[in-house]
Amino acid sequence: MGTLRVALAQVNVTVGDIQGNLEKITYWIEEARQAEADVVLVPELALCGYPPEDLLLNPSFLDDIHAGLKELCPRTKGIAAMVGFADRRDGKVYNAAALIHDGALVDVYHKIELPNYGVFDEKRYFEPGSRCVVCDMNDVRLSLTVCEDIWIPGSVCERCALENRAQVVLNISGSPFYAEKLAKREQIVRRFAATTCTTVVYNNLVGGQDELIFDGGSLIMDCDGTVIARAERFREGLLVTDLAVKEPPVAIQGWNTDGGTPGLHKLESLAPPGRKPVQPTPIPTMSRTEEIYEALVLGTRDYVGKNGFRKVVIGLSGGIDSSLTAVIAVEALGAENVIGVTMPSQYTSEGTFSDAGLLARNLGMSLITIPLGQIFKTYLDVLAKPFGEGDLGVEAENLQARIRGNMIMALSNRFGWLVLTTGNKSEIAVGYCTLYGDTAGGFAVIRDVPKTVVYDLSHYANKKAGRELIPRSVIERAPSAELRPDQTDQDSLPPYEILDPILRAYVEEDRSPEEIYAQGYSPDVVDEVIRMVDRNEYKRRQAPPGIKITPRAFGKDRRFPITNRYPGGVRRRKAN
Repeated sequence: MGTLRVALAQVNVTVGDIQGNLEKITYWIEEARQAEADVVLVPELALCGYPPEDLLLNPSFLDDIHAGLKELCPRTKGIAAMVGFADRRDGKVYNAAALIHDGALVDVYHKIELPNYGVFDEKRYFEPGSRCVVCDMNDVRLSLTVCEDIWIPGSVCERCALENRAQVVLNISGSPFYAEKLAKREQIVRRFAATTCTTVVYNNLVGGQDELIFDGGSLIMDCDGTVIARAERFREGLLVTDLAVKEPPVAIQGWNTDGGTPGLHKLESLAPPGRKPVQPTPIPTMSRTEEIYEALVLGTRDYVGKNGFRKVVIGLSGGIDSSLTAVIAVEALGAENVIGVTMPSQYTSEGTFSDAGLLARNLGMSLITIPLGQIFKTYLDVLAKPFGEGDLGVEAENLQARIRGNMIMALSNRFGWLVLTTGNKSEIAVGYCTLYGDTAGGFAVIRDVPKTVVYDLSHYANKKAGRELIPRSVIERAPSAELRPDQTDQDSLPPYEILDPILRAYVEEDRSPEEIYAQGYSPDVVDEVIRMVDRNEYKRRQAPPGIKITPRAFGKDRRFPITNRYPGGVRRRKAN
């Protein structure tokens, strides 16, 4: 029987900070060595940060990565390590895993299956590998893989594991989060483990990178589909587990993908004898609402910190969107680093104005009040002649939003605060937002959160705190932009409990209008929603980035041309 102690370093790295990432990786390798592990896994492209995007087109960046790997190798004395990095060879770049043993680089595996869908653009940067790497340690045969290699049924890596009689598959990954993604990952790992009759050691990245959140959730699963061990989510850490493998490996079969033999290495365990067994710590599961909340907190903390900001500023309207954004920001950064600004106009109700103050007090954050009535009047006076005769309409509503945008950006410029915008996915999808007004800012925390989920998160935040952080009146009040008398969102939009499922079907699931009608929604409502989505791409293109929490977010996931005359399903239905 072979016994192997594996350590999964769930690391939060920063794109481009090669030296900082190197020091962090070194720290976790030392932690694994102290835990007497035989081998430690470090996630996909961890040395350079993931995803590095067009930095990979810079030769100096690739040189610095190789210099970092050279510096890392001596730091692995007394342990074996599998570390993700970008490898350049013969003018080509590969998504790679370095196999390092006792301070020496043993081999480099190049990722074979390159994803090129959704947020992934790996074929833009990388060449696919064509050679498997297998090693024996403690009478256990290990096969090296990177992320997508285990996602493709019938893949090269499946055949490699089967024909080389691998017993354990090591997989380093950078799998971005969206709600309920963990279940899909487990399904993928379970299928691969069952197909190859192996134990899969799956190590995932953690942390925020622009729109993407990596939630960790590293795990080890045996060939029967049983999760042997599981790491925390949304946290750095080290998962250490003992694997007992009954059957010793047979002689290698020499299977390969390109006519050459796969890399096979005999590695000696460097762990001390007589070590005490490791008992895995149970990790509680998370609800869908809880994991979304944790993703938003982590994403906000990392975007602010990794981009060199210390404080953020939020326009507090007294509504639910800005209230939730403030709660998340305070949890991510601390109340002392979050400033609220309330900017009442003649249309602001006493209820929303007082609720903004109550929220700030509940959170312990600073609040600045800037009345806009006189500024708005001055704008209208200046514009009276150009506007000419006639009643004021949407231009006056948007003017108020843009004055607020000007005020909050002025504070940002003055004090160096990052502006967090507060628009949700439902509003952004249909263009219910004002360019250079409520879209003005640096980071959109709830950009990918549908309005109905905003309510779920708000209830969860209060429950988590054990008190009303967000006042009940904020949650119960009909949502309104308060840009004209007695305005509510439902004056312009369908009720959110109808709008959100239509948006999910059209934006995230690519359903046709006819398929959405068949779900029981009014064709006229569906057609109008689709029309609003299609015509507002130009607004979304100019809005700040925000955290991805759904399977298909605007931006990297869903890329539509602004100039677009394709008639779409709505016009086809009417023509028929």
